[in-house]
Formats: sequence, structure tokens, C-alpha cells
Amino acid sequence: MTEGNNMTDNAYVTTKGTTISTVPAEEDEKKAEDSCLSEEEKKENGDSKLVSQTAEKEFEPPDGGWGWVVMLAAMWCNGSVFGIQNAFGILFLSLLKEFGSENDDDLRFKTAWVGSLSMGMIFFCSPIVSIFTDLLGCRMTAVGGAAVGLVGLLASSFVTSLGPLYFTYGIVFACGCSFAYQPSLVILGHYFKKRLGLVNGIVTAGSSIFTITLPFLLSRLLENVGLQNTMRVLSIFMFILMLAGFTYKPLLPTTTISSKSGRRCPPMSKIFNVNIWKSLGYRIWAFGIPAALYGYFVPYVHLMKHVEEQFGKDANKEVLLMCIGITSAVGRLIFGRVADYVPGVNKVYLQVASFLVIGLMSMMIPLCKIFGGLIAVCLLMGLFDGCFICIMAPIAFELVGSQDVSQAIGFLLGMMSVPMTVGPPIAGFLRDRLGSYEVAFYLAGIPPIIGGAMLCVIPWVEAKRKRREKDAEADAKALNYSKTNSESLDPESVI
Repeated sequence: MTEGNNMTDNAYVTTKGTTISTVPAEEDEKKAEDSCLSEEEKKENGDSKLVSQTAEKEFEPPDGGWGWVVMLAAMWCNGSVFGIQNAFGILFLSLLKEFGSENDDDLRFKTAWVGSLSMGMIFFCSPIVSIFTDLLGCRMTAVGGAAVGLVGLLASSFVTSLGPLYFTYGIVFACGCSFAYQPSLVILGHYFKKRLGLVNGIVTAGSSIFTITLPFLLSRLLENVGLQNTMRVLSIFMFILMLAGFTYKPLLPTTTISSKSGRRCPPMSKIFNVNIWKSLGYRIWAFGIPAALYGYFVPYVHLMKHVEEQFGKDANKEVLLMCIGITSAVGRLIFGRVADYVPGVNKVYLQVASFLVIGLMSMMIPLCKIFGGLIAVCLLMGLFDGCFICIMAPIAFELVGSQDVSQAIGFLLGMMSVPMTVGPPIAGFLRDRLGSYEVAFYLAGIPPIIGGAMLCVIPWVEAKRKRREKDAEADAKALNYSKTNSESLDPESVI
């Protein structure tokens, strides 16, 4: 992978040219090898960076056209992947009834691992997915991932115990979702620039729309056809997602990489992009967001069971997920558009605000003794959840640039996998041991507040870096100017 091509399909292609020459074939091969060597030497001297930057400047996304079709396909991807994940609270109740036992003291802890492992694997695979996206392209990666997810979900519908679900649903289905999801973020940079924030808001609103509708659909399906057939119905969503991946046509210019042997495989140094870690702002962002997410997924898994225990089994618990989904969609549209007007890395302040509100709302859940108060908490939580999600890609573009954004997003999502995985089982363990979810929700609100505070330093760090680069550029210009003047005044230079 080169700096000039982090988001292109079939990037590593050896250039073939046709020339008319009277030189023997052996001399032609020798000249070809020499040209490859010279190209490698140029890249080692930094010329490839200048070429890639020039190509990036010349390329302008169309901000429309076929991009709107790609946007709708990416929207379906976000909806089908995270809509199913966010609605796991409904499946969680069914799994407790289907595979649970009243004598099992760790029942909620074991069952919560199915959903949290699935959510965690989506993010854990992201660094690997980013490499595949760079090598194979967005289209092939997305289609293959959706096919794997389809197989995993279908296999989950045939299991008869909780153990195999850890593999079929928690690993196979989740890995397929991961390979399908990340290209949907990367491909948007091929088609949009000025409207990127708005488009990201619309795309990520897909998961909100599915979060609104799926709880009711799943409840009816579980009542009428059972858990196994419900998973088979959800497999249809993954099949449509596989078809949607074919719309990811790349637009960014490709960069040629040749080797002496003519092989298409790029060097290992080009596959693993270390440039993203040179940015201090990105490093803070990549560690601050995971620190904030230890309690993020807890409400999606345990809120339904908490409502049953607090307000009875007849409580309309699906309404809460619907409230989160509606306001999350609104938040993604509003804050996605707002992000287009917030200059540079100051977009980080939007994420800081979202984490603070999400943390406070998590702590408010056990304090709500009336159902109306819980609805208000879910409305606010959903609104700022939408803010956090929709501006992740725009912030990544600001911190590392469009050419490095694929692996920047991939490594961030990979680091998010640990807190997303361990949070819900810990909450289930506390519930099994303490008899209520109160302590679990209180603790779930602390990490977002701490993580949000860490992100506040990123704009200051980036501003300091830009001032340093500007001063270095000014010094270089002054040095060149002084050299030019001294040469013009040198009497020996005049003939």
C-alpha cells in the first residue's frame, strides 16, 4: 500500500506498455528491470509521496451522480449490520428462554457473551479488513463479507444450544459484517467531499431506521415463527447486503507498484501503513474513544431485561429502542450537517459533548422510576449517539488525510473491540451477583465521561502541529530566498 492509494480497488497492478523498438528482447527486459529499479529508488527518496499528493490534489469527487446509489447501498449496510446488533436485546430475551436454565446463576453473563462477542468481533476484525480493502478494493471486500455473514446467520438458525452460537453468531456472522461494513465508509470518500458530513449522517442513519423497526419485527417473528426461523428471515437482509456491495465502484486514481520480478504482491511495508501513527492527534483519538466505550453497548443488551424487572413483563419495552433509533437518526442527520461547517479537527468537540451526555444518561437509567422518564433518557441518549457515530469518518479524514483513512478507521475500530466486547458481560455478571442492574448502569456511565475528557486535547495538539509546520515552511522559504540573493550578487557568477 502506498500513501497515494489507500482506498482504491485493485490498486496493485503492474503497468504494461507497448513500444516499437529494434532492440532485442533481452535488452528490453534489462531496460524494464532498470526502470523498475529507478522507480523504487525514487520512491525511497520520497518522490512517490509527492506524486501521490499531486494525484490526490488533481482528483475531485463528483459529490453526486452514481454516488447517491452508493450512499443508499452503504445506508443499507449500516442498517442491516448495526440494526441487528442493536436489536440484540430482543434476541437476548428469547435466548434466555430458549437455552437458559433457572438453576444457572451465570445465565445472563453467558448469554450476554453472544451479543457482545458479535459486536466486538465487528470492530476487532477492522484492521484486517482495512488491509483487504486496500489490496482487493471496496467492492470485493464488501461482497465477500456479506456472503460470510449470510452463512454465519443461517448456521445460527440451526444450532440447538448456546455454545455453538458463540462461533456461528459471535464470530462467523460478526466477521462477515465487519468485512461488509468498513468498505461502506471508505467508498464514500470516492464520491463525496463537500457533502461528506451530510452523506455520512444519512448513511449512518440507516442503522437508526433499522433500530426503530427491527424490535417490533423481531418481537412478532419470535412470537409467531420462533427463534430459528427469525434468524433465517434476518439472513435475507444479508443477501440484499451482498447485492448492494456490487455498487461500490472505485473512483480514486490507482498507483502502480512494480517489482523486479514483476509480481503484483506489494512489499510488506506498503501493506501496513505506519504513517497514521505519526500523528499525535490520531494517537490520542485512537486511544480516547475506546476508553469511552466500555459502557456504550450495555444499554442495548440489558435495557430490555432491566425494564422487565423494573416495570413488569407487560411493559412496552420495544418503545425504548424505537426512541433511541428515532433520535439517533435525527442526530446523525443534524450533526452530520453541522460537522460540515465546523472547521478542521474542532469536530472532535462534538464527540466530546456526545460522550458526556451518553455517560450521564447511562447513570440516569436506574434512577428513572417512571416509564416516561426512561423514555426521555433514551431520547437524549439516541440523539448524541447519532452525533458520535456520524462524525467518526470526517474526523479521521481531518487527522490523517483521505489517502490514509482506510487503515486509520480500521485500527480505531479494532481498538474499540475490547471495550465493546467486555462491557455487557461485566454488566450481566454484576446483575447475577447483586440482583439488579443499578450498579451496572452507574458504572457504564463513567468511561464515556473520562474518554470524552481525553479527546479535548486533540484540537490543541493539531493546532500546535500546524503552527510548527507553518514555521518550518516559512524558514525554508527564507533560506531559499537568501541563497538566491547571494548567488545573484556573486561577481563570479556574471560572465
